[in-house]
Order: sequence, then structure tokens, then C-alpha cells
Amino acid sequence: MRGEMATYGRILMYVIPVFFTLVVAEKWYGWYWKKKSFRLLDTISSLSSGFTNTIKDALGLTVVILSYKYMVSHWALFQLESSVAMYIITFIVIDFYGYFSHRWAHSINFLWNKHAIHHSSEEFDLACALRQSISVFINLFTFLLLPAALLGVPAKVVALVTPIQLFMQFWYHTTYIGKMGFLEKILVTPSHHRVHHAINPEYVDKNHGQIFIIWDKIFGTFQEELPNVPPVYGSTRPVKTWNPVKINFLHLRLLILDAYRTHNWADKFAIWFKPTGWRPADVIEKYPVEKIEDPYHFQKYDTRASNALKVWIGIQFFVTLAFMYYLFGNLATIPKPQIFFYGGFILLAVYAYTELMDRNSNAIWWELLKTVCALSLIYINGDWFGMGEQFTKVLLVYLVVANVVTYYFSRLEEDSSPVLAS
Repeated sequence: MRGEMATYGRILMYVIPVFFTLVVAEKWYGWYWKKKSFRLLDTISSLSSGFTNTIKDALGLTVVILSYKYMVSHWALFQLESSVAMYIITFIVIDFYGYFSHRWAHSINFLWNKHAIHHSSEEFDLACALRQSISVFINLFTFLLLPAALLGVPAKVVALVTPIQLFMQFWYHTTYIGKMGFLEKILVTPSHHRVHHAINPEYVDKNHGQIFIIWDKIFGTFQEELPNVPPVYGSTRPVKTWNPVKINFLHLRLLILDAYRTHNWADKFAIWFKPTGWRPADVIEKYPVEKIEDPYHFQKYDTRASNALKVWIGIQFFVTLAFMYYLFGNLATIPKPQIFFYGGFILLAVYAYTELMDRNSNAIWWELLKTVCALSLIYINGDWFGMGEQFTKVLLVYLVVANVVTYYFSRLEEDSSPVLAS
């Protein structure tokens, strides 16, 4: 397990700079050539969601109910020889798995919680591709890989192809690539995925494919991007926060509250398995939830941020990135359970500065909690996980400065009320 974690961590160390460079390049292209401004806080929120997801995945915080290793060792009917054909078959099976797990996440209430974060941005760009879930702790859908298991595809091949298939879903989250001719018939393109992220009634719950659009065409969920219906992005229940940790559990919180509040005992059970967005009738009347009815006339979520605050948020973002890089580079050497405490420290860091982005006065308390976590880890280890005394002193200075600056922006800077962007 530690070996797999370390391998995944090393892969991320190479992949993250590529993704980050592409995100910056897209923003520069939009600003320089298209004269389109971009919302920095939305971009940082998306990238920070990427932090939380990669931490969860790198630490292996998911329980598999039915493992692929078990299926292939017990149910294989053949044993495929290693070949290009085997990798192609594996890729197709993983994409089939991805289509149905994705479609069900859009169709069943309790499954939507694991996917809502990906649709939470009201922009559609490469950064929003990194809005991935940390709320999935149990993998229910490994059985969809059964065709590969029956053919005897080794587990190590599935483990290799799966992240490749995932990373290949990054590029089509953009508005700057139009329709792509013949490829539109086979692959998921930016045009197809713009439809998927849109909240227009014509587009909702369409185009669930990940690499191949043919699954949508076979199973009746395909919708072409219409020239007279420009996609409007986001979620019909707007999240109204930059905090990716909060976003990951907003839908689950609503389900729990609705199940508790409804007086109909059948609905207390049924709500989890009803179509996404369903609520008991008595709860809807007494506890209404904001929903976007007209996608062409609503206000995007935004908060006021001075240039100084934006600079500080940028500093916090890159400091957190540095901490994450050190973790990924040392997954094989940092002992348990400290490795999970380290991951918790990074989640606290993201939570603290995104609360500040939301202009919540409680951001200082989350910054203080992050500091307590860091000091506890230093006390337990003697330094910051082998970085030595000098770095530990620098870290202590940073923690003091972070608390002072966060206190200023959360409690003293004027005009911290939310503002809505059109």
C-alpha cells in the first residue's frame, strides 16, 4: 500500500506542474486574445479543490467493497497476454465504468454528493476540471470493471491505465475550442462537455461520457451543443462559497437535514435513492432551498477582495502547494499515522484561506487550528518531517505571520460583505 501511495505521489509531482501551466496559459490566452477577464478567487478555489482531492487519493482514503484484484483472481475466464490490444481493452472498459458511475452520480440523490463539487464552479475552464471529490470514502462501482476481470486483465494494468484515463479528461474543460468535426462523433470534446456542465434545461444531465461520447449515443444521454442555446455553467443549487471542503458536503448535509425534518417515515429512507434533487413535500414547503429557475438571469457568487487580500491568498496558495509537494515526495518515508496528520494539516490550510476568500470572520480560528496542528506535528517529530531545525524556524515565523495577516483581513479590513458578480 505504501509503495502504491509513493508511486502515485511521484506521478502527481510531474502532473501538477503541467496542469498548472495549462491553467495559467488558458487564463493568459483569454485575457490577452479574447479580452476576457477571469475571477481569481474562482480559479484558486478550483485549484485548491485539486489539492484536497489529490491529498485524499495519494493517502488512499477510499475503501473498496469489491476489489478488482479479487474479481480477476477468482472470476477470470481467460488470461490476456500483455499487448497493445490488452491496454486498449482495459481503456475501453474503464471508460465504460466511468460513464455509468458518472451517470448514476447525476441520477441518484446520495451519489450526487460525490460529484457536486465538479459542477460547483460557475465558470467553465481548465481549472474547474480539478474540482474533484473528497467525500467518496467507499467505492461501490468496481463491479463495472467485470469485463476486464473476466478477460484476465492484471490488476497492475488497470492501476496504470486508470489515472491515464482520468488525466485525459482535463483538456476538454474549456470554452476556447469549438466543434472538432469528425471527432465529435467518437470522443468527448469541449463542445460535448460544455453541454454536460450547463444548467440550461436543454442540457441538464446529458453527455456523461469521459473519453468516448459513444456511450451517451448508445444509452440515450447525448445532447449536441446548440448554436442558439449558449451554455450557462454551475449548479442549479448554487453553493455560494469558495471553500472546497464545505462544497464537498453541502448536498449530504441537506439530505441529512431533510431526512431528519420530514414527518413521512417512508421519505426518510426514500430520499437517499430518489432522483437527484428530490426532497420530501413537507420539507420543501417549510424549508425552501434556493434554486436557479432561469439560467439566463441570476447572479454569480463572488466576494469583495482588495488587491492586498488577493496577494495574500496567492501566497497562502503557493505555500500550501509547497507543503503538498514535500508530502508527495516523502510518502514512502513519513511514518503512520503522521502521514495522515500531515494530510489533515493541508486540508486545514485550504479550509482556512478559502474561508478568508469567503470573507468569513471565523477564518482566523481555522488559521489558529492549522497552527496548533503544525506545532503538534513539530513537537511529535522534533522538526517538520526531517526538514531540519532551520526550516522549522522559518515555518514558525510563517505561522505567526499567517495568523496576524489573517486576523487583519478577517476582522479589521473594511467592507468584507459579499458581492455578487453578474
